[in-house]
Amino acid sequence: MIKKIILLALFLLSVGMGCNAQTGAPRNPDPSGVNTGNSSEISAATSGSPTILEVANQVGHNKVALNIMWTLLTGFLVMFMQAGFAMVETGLTRAKNVAHTMAMNLMIYPLGMLGFWVCGFAIMFGGMGTISTLGGFNGLDHELTIKLFGHSFGLMGTKGFFLSGTYDVAVFALFLFQMVFMDTTATIPTGAMAERWKFSAFVLYGIAVGTLIYPVYGNWVWGGGWLSQLGSNFHLGHGHVDFAGSSVVHLTGGVIAFVGAWILGPRIGKYNKNGSPNAIPAHSIPMAVIGTFILAFGWFGFNPGSTLAGGDLRIAVVAVNTMIASATGAFAAMLYMWWFKTKKPDVSMICNGLLAGLVAITAPCAFVNVGSAALIGLIAGILVVESSFFFERKIKIDDPVGAISVHGVNGAWGIIALGLFADGTYGDGWNGVAGTVKGLFYGDPGQLLAECIGLLANLIYVGLISWLVFKLIDLIVGNRVSAKSEMEGLDFPEMGAEGYAGIKLDKNSETPLSR
Repeated sequence: MIKKIILLALFLLSVGMGCNAQTGAPRNPDPSGVNTGNSSEISAATSGSPTILEVANQVGHNKVALNIMWTLLTGFLVMFMQAGFAMVETGLTRAKNVAHTMAMNLMIYPLGMLGFWVCGFAIMFGGMGTISTLGGFNGLDHELTIKLFGHSFGLMGTKGFFLSGTYDVAVFALFLFQMVFMDTTATIPTGAMAERWKFSAFVLYGIAVGTLIYPVYGNWVWGGGWLSQLGSNFHLGHGHVDFAGSSVVHLTGGVIAFVGAWILGPRIGKYNKNGSPNAIPAHSIPMAVIGTFILAFGWFGFNPGSTLAGGDLRIAVVAVNTMIASATGAFAAMLYMWWFKTKKPDVSMICNGLLAGLVAITAPCAFVNVGSAALIGLIAGILVVESSFFFERKIKIDDPVGAISVHGVNGAWGIIALGLFADGTYGDGWNGVAGTVKGLFYGDPGQLLAECIGLLANLIYVGLISWLVFKLIDLIVGNRVSAKSEMEGLDFPEMGAEGYAGIKLDKNSETPLSR
């Protein structure tokens, strides 16, 4: 038996040595990795002896590979933000609606994605031209334009429906990254409209937002459309600039959320007959806090990833600005609630203050210094508190999670902040305009005007198209659940299953009675 074991060991050893045998000169072990990788790794007609052109081609290939890998990895981070949204929204609403709220956050991902694949991507980027950082593909070259005042105004792309005719690695990397951005926009209204939105209506909305609502405005800013050309056409700074989506993503989502919440009306019991609001407590603050941290983590994909270039060293500035603005946003919201509103450091508002700082810094993160980032976040933290009270008490908009204030109000503040604080240290050639991006305080009032035009365009277009979509959905299936279903909780009437099975709830107080 021992002989057999020894023979087997010798056999396995010989096989292992054979597997490690190399042709030519053997390579010595290199535990530090310093000497691993040499000219033999470069694709060349003569192995180990590449020409200068072959070396240059390899360098170019590696640069693009780095950019594509960076873009995909940061896109994966943004995709994970969906888990954060699900936890924040579910935690800040009531236990009897857990399955319904989670289902919306789950299904908006595939619904919006399919719509974006069918036509949203083509509308948004079908006329953008060359994708320079991802390899130079220039097949997205069909933009629908009109002539006004002697200039061409791009309205939407017309190339790339179903990703047809764009079978290129650059396009596919861009599609993934931009799809998860669209998904963020699509998710925002699910919080503002939670606890009374019919699921069938939500499904129709989910398709509409990815196909039409989001991509048209996105084209105007990021796809080479007319807002991006305000600089080259009318000398307004560099046109409407939005580095990572304060207007394209967050303001758009906030406007949709406002229109949807207004059309749906408040939850039963939210307002008394005299119009005074009643607090409807969150059922799980721990869930909301964990979700907030997930979102903050994902934002490091959202903002730094928008370089679309892993070799763009401005990434470091973008990441730190993002972090600092989130901190000052949370700090300001905490103190403002504590000192001026409820005399308590409200946890849910601290979460929203942190998110508000992130939303506000999303547009200017690459163009401002860290002091400005801190100030932008600080103002965002105050804005989210004041706007939440304004919408709830003054105009009677019931927004269970504060999505309109976090994303809509601070999305608007983010692009205004860029028009004020961009310091001229980045963005040379942005939107085809020579020179770096400067705001009002650094000598270019035209940049602030371009940001304000983009803000107004968003309010008008997104507001009108959202109203039309929700009204059409109301005619088809109806937007709001029955009063009976709302009082009972949407989990069983709408989803056929309870979110917290085995726990009996007092439907009014939401207090667990027994297991």
